[in-house]
Amino acid sequence: MLVVYFILWVIFNGAVTPEICAFGVVISAAMFAFTCRFMGFSVKKELLFYKKLPLFVRYVAVLVKEIVKANFGVIHMILTQREEVQPVLAAFRSDLKSAVGKAFLANAITLTPGTITVSLEKDKYTVHCLDESLAEGMNDSVFVDYIRKLEE
Repeated sequence: MLVVYFILWVIFNGAVTPEICAFGVVISAAMFAFTCRFMGFSVKKELLFYKKLPLFVRYVAVLVKEIVKANFGVIHMILTQREEVQPVLAAFRSDLKSAVGKAFLANAITLTPGTITVSLEKDKYTVHCLDESLAEGMNDSVFVDYIRKLEE
């Protein structure tokens, strides 16, 4: 957050001079101290965030890749001369621990075309899939691996 506060300070000032940078460091440090004191933030959490940032960036890249792949799969499903699409409600359980991790998985499933997370109760997901082929391997997806690593 300290870096974010400093970058915002420089952006809002519209110039980079030694005086602006000096004041920016002092004000950013004061804002960071306020955040740590009154909002339950700490330097330890800050370092953990920076440590996990590359993994999160890779997760987002994989998510975008899977969204594009699913888009082409749904387009292919629509444009081919298939007789009938077989929608299905798939239920599976996940061993993710945190509520944030569970929400990340539910959102990743919903963002991927052809699937929508209908409900999430404790560790049980119910997902509506446009076709039964989309329901295969949902609990062992690449998203679960990345989210599990982010939870550690």
